[in-house]
Amino acid sequence: MKRSENYKNLFNPATGFMQGKLTDGKWVKPFDPFAVTHEYTESNAWPYSFFVPQNVKGLIKLYGGSKTFDRKLDSLFSASSTLAGRFQSDITGMVGQYAQGDEQSHQIAYLYDYAGEPWRTQEMIKKVASTLYTDSTNGLCGNDDCGQMSAWYVFSSIGFYPVNPASGIYAIGSPMFDEVRIDVGNGKDFVVIAKGVSNRNCYIQSAKLNGKPLNRPYITQKELMAGSTLVFQMGNKPNKRWGSSESDAPPASSYSR
Repeated sequence: MKRSENYKNLFNPATGFMQGKLTDGKWVKPFDPFAVTHEYTESNAWPYSFFVPQNVKGLIKLYGGSKTFDRKLDSLFSASSTLAGRFQSDITGMVGQYAQGDEQSHQIAYLYDYAGEPWRTQEMIKKVASTLYTDSTNGLCGNDDCGQMSAWYVFSSIGFYPVNPASGIYAIGSPMFDEVRIDVGNGKDFVVIAKGVSNRNCYIQSAKLNGKPLNRPYITQKELMAGSTLVFQMGNKPNKRWGSSESDAPPASSYSR
């Protein structure tokens, strides 16, 4: 089995979580997904059960398809924020069992893009960015390891995020500025325009890339480096049709130069 597929061995269908194993291949027991144990680095089973950025589509398949995967994501954000097991100071910025204060959770809100509900990504990105980041002296809800907390906010405020940084794919979230220009070199800018964006208008109604309709919730590194213009029309209610088809979902793992 390829190393990138090893996650399949750690998924326990009986519990619906990524779970530790003993050297004889048996599951570690007792098991509590809320417990912080040595099987997980600075976390518990909840966020690590979604930490397969190299093959999100494969992860969705393990959960039985997009609908059950989406509901599992919903349960992460709606679960109690109570923790069990050993104390871990890095688990902060909680939304259910999602922890914005440490890196393991940072791609999770974008996973709805892969499972037909990009409007939920837009909703959760807005919620996290507007409630867990401030301009006060303690404006970050966690440890800014090598700038990761800040990088998440910079990417998300522009309107997209590299779920798998090696893939050349950026999952689209909810842009927060009227216009952003990124100097990509060679005299070119990648421009993101969000028409009508506001605190209430966080939902994408439609999108165009270089004047042509864009119905998929992602862009590529190639499109970014070409100096394209991405225009969003924003609104205060979700457009549940935009980017929701299976064919619209970001590729599982590909690299576009």
